Parts: sequence; C-alpha cells; structure tokens
Amino acid sequence: MKKNSTLLKLNKFTKNSFLSYATVIIFYAVISILMSNGGISSSFKGQLIPICAYAVMAVSLNLTVGILGDLSLGHAGFMSVGAFAGVIASQSMHFNGVESDALRMLVAIVVGIVVAAVFGIIIGVPVLRLKGDYLAIVTLAFGEIVRTIFKNLDVFGKAMGLRTNTIKYDTRNDTSLYIVSFVVVLIVLFMINNLIRSKHGRAITAIRDNEIAAKAMGINVTFYKLFVFVFSAFFAGVAGVIYAHYITPVQYSVFSYNYSIEILVMVVLGGMASINGSIGSAALITIINFELQSKLSGDLAALKYLIYALILICLVIFNNAPAFTRIKEKLAPRFIMARIADKKRKPEDISDDKGEWSNVPTKISMDEILSVDMQQGKEFVPDKPQKGGKKNA
Repeated sequence: MKKNSTLLKLNKFTKNSFLSYATVIIFYAVISILMSNGGISSSFKGQLIPICAYAVMAVSLNLTVGILGDLSLGHAGFMSVGAFAGVIASQSMHFNGVESDALRMLVAIVVGIVVAAVFGIIIGVPVLRLKGDYLAIVTLAFGEIVRTIFKNLDVFGKAMGLRTNTIKYDTRNDTSLYIVSFVVVLIVLFMINNLIRSKHGRAITAIRDNEIAAKAMGINVTFYKLFVFVFSAFFAGVAGVIYAHYITPVQYSVFSYNYSIEILVMVVLGGMASINGSIGSAALITIINFELQSKLSGDLAALKYLIYALILICLVIFNNAPAFTRIKEKLAPRFIMARIADKKRKPEDISDDKGEWSNVPTKISMDEILSVDMQQGKEFVPDKPQKGGKKNA
C-alpha cells in the first residue's frame, strides 16, 4: 500500500514535467512534418528560432522572479553577453580553419554560458544584497551599461554590430539550428524541473515564502540567491548564442531594456513559477511581436507595449477580483477532478465520523478567544499588574 501511494505521489510530482517535455516534442514533430510538406510559410518558419530563444529566456527569468521571488530587469544584459561571446568564439574558429558547424556551435555555447555565468557572479555578489525595487533598478542599470560597452568598443563592432554572415545558418535550407534550438529547450526544461524538485529547489521556495524563517532554519540564503542568479544568467547565455547564430548583424540595440520588459511580461502572463506557462506565453508574445512589426511600421510598432500593459492590467484584475476568483476556482482542473471523484465515490467507501476527526477545524480566531470572558460590545481591559510581583489570591 505504501509503495503504491509513493508511486502515485511521484506521478503527481512529475506530471507537469512530462507535460512540458511532451508539448515541446509534439510541437517539434508537427513543425517537422509541416516543413517537409511545405505547409509552413517562410515568415512563420523564421519565428521558430526566436520562439525557442524566448522560451529559454522566459523559463530562466521565471527561476529568478517566480521561484526565488527577486525582481530582475537585466536579463537582456546576460543574453547579450552570451551572444557576443559566442559569436566571437565561433568566428575565431571559422577564421582558423574549423569548418565543422556542430563543433563551432558547441564551443560557442560553452563560451557563451561560461561568460554569462561569470558576469552573473560578478553582478550577483554585490547586487543581491538589495531587495525589491532597488534590485530591479540595479539590474536594469547593468543591462544598459553592458549595452553601452558593446556600442563603443571596436571588438564588438560598435554601432554596426558583429557580422555573422560566415557563421549564420541558412534556416531556409538547413534545419540543424532548429534541432539544436529544440534540444536546448528540452535540456533547459529538464535541468530547471529537476532543480525545482530537489532539496535545493525546496530551499529556494522557502526563501521566497519567508526569508527570515528560512534563515532561521539554517538555509544559506546568500548562497542560494547567488546560485539562482548565476543559474538564470547561465541559461540566458545559451539563448543569446542561439539567437546570435540566427540574426545578422548582432547589434547592441537588440538587447535593450525593452527586451527585458518583454521577457518579464512573458513570465507574468504565463504565471509566476509556472514553467509550462512561460513556454506558452513566450510563443504567444513572439508571434504577437512578429505580426505587429510586419503590419505596423515606425512609431505604430510601439503599440505592442500598450498591448502588454493591457494584458498585465487584465491579469491583475482577473487574479484579485472576487467574482473572477470564484470563476477561476471552478474552472481549475483540481476542482473539476475533485467533483468527478466525489460523484464516483460509493457510499460504502465513506468512513464513519471517527475517521473524519481530521476535518474538524482547530484554528481559533483571536475574536473567539476574547469573546470567552467578556460580553459582546464591552471593551476589553487587561488586568493591572500587581505590585511586588505578588499573585492574586
């Protein structure tokens, strides 16, 4: 009996993970079939790599914002560091006679994630002493500082950016970058899901729920905050390398603070601490961006930020309004499954009153305690302390 309950618990524990893996695999299989039959337009085909990059960015930022509970607005900075480092490494190998695309991509990914993680350590050690809005402002400043450096140094191409014609993948005829992108998404999902379900993940969520209580329980708060920050920068570097091998040139202007805001919108839209939601919202926001930029030009393209604001306002209203809260609870899968289970429950399966003792409410409010020794409407007056510490007879 204990073994079966353990297996059932494990199934519930890993259900969301398997759902996210299956979603990515099915999506890749459908896209591959449509691509082989010519059922996908060239415009949509060009959005597959950005969707994967956005998904990795959203999931990694959700690790910091949703799982840890710290607001970071400098995620685009870590992505840009990984992108430029990966492009420089890939170009150096190409100029030195290395023609293997797989080897160059592998080395570029390693270099990108290492450099991004190092920057995560450098920024995280002093910055994570801050909280709330102060942390958000400092991380936003980091992203802008990095962008300014890339703009003014010759090694990064200054305002013109780095040309990637020699290493850029021809996505119209070559599907290898698609395969790499989907594999990276699966690896990122696997690593983050296992982190969340480990003892380290439980420590991180404990810090998010109550940092003081977590510290009192012996959890190293500083270590875990830095660990999550570096881990998130690590994945942002991977996304940067993939995206850099897709676009040309790699310019500093791509990784502005607006990019960090878009990633944050994806996290909020998909749900805080929801990995599956981050993937879905990343795909949705990427498609919305493409449609708006293709149909609107100039200043009208900035209307997407108004759409983001309206989405966030609707989410706040939906989450806090009592009427919407009741609707959301009724539509929740857990509520629906509980009602189905109650209908299938047989009378003989219902235990007697002795087995239902745990359902008796045991929490007593302060008003009930105060109402024991005083009449209703009478003001509570505490007893006066006795002089000399003598007790009442």
